[in-house]
Amino acid sequence: MQEMEFVTTGDGSKTLFNEQIGECYHSKHGAVQESKHVFIHTGLDYYIQQHQLHKVAILEVGFGTGLNFTQTLAYIADKQVDIDYVGIEGFPLPLDVIQEIGYDAFVSEEDWKNYISHYKDALTGTMQVNKQAQLHINHTLLMNFNSNKIFDIVYFDAFAAVHQPEMWTDEALAHVAKFIKPGGVFVTYAITGNLKRSMKALGFTIEKAPGAPGKREMLRATKI
Repeated sequence: MQEMEFVTTGDGSKTLFNEQIGECYHSKHGAVQESKHVFIHTGLDYYIQQHQLHKVAILEVGFGTGLNFTQTLAYIADKQVDIDYVGIEGFPLPLDVIQEIGYDAFVSEEDWKNYISHYKDALTGTMQVNKQAQLHINHTLLMNFNSNKIFDIVYFDAFAAVHQPEMWTDEALAHVAKFIKPGGVFVTYAITGNLKRSMKALGFTIEKAPGAPGKREMLRATKI
């Protein structure tokens, strides 16, 4: 396993510092609040409010610790919404690291137990985590990912381009875009000129949304 260090972020939640990459998995200003702001509020909640769907397919690029999945479980808990959640993760974390990171303090005990108990099996196939959510974590690099599914929402949560530039190339973004349905939404914590140009060229409309604490803006893109 790559060298990892637990880091407590601004909202009291933990993240991991990946020494090989040179970056934390989540914002030091607050891991959980970033997840809620970028992916749940600006992505999932926005999409559901727009389309009033009862089943949503989500693709996450950079599954990591599963923070965004756990926050998705928390969001749908009081809603009549089912989730088909697919993660892409080239370097899955060991279960003991997932357990130690302690997101059980930020979701219900039931949601946390369901995630932990299904994590290892989800790396090899689709698991029904609870009545509302199924999870499959694809242990593969992004460019090797393939699926017959098309998705309503993409949570793009790769490491920053300065540390992992191959995840933000035109080729990588085009590969992701082909799995998004028309009207589907792509959200990420970042926003750069190159990213905006790439997404526009791929047939997306671009929105600058307010960023999570520590970032002024973020990107939401909708496939035309």
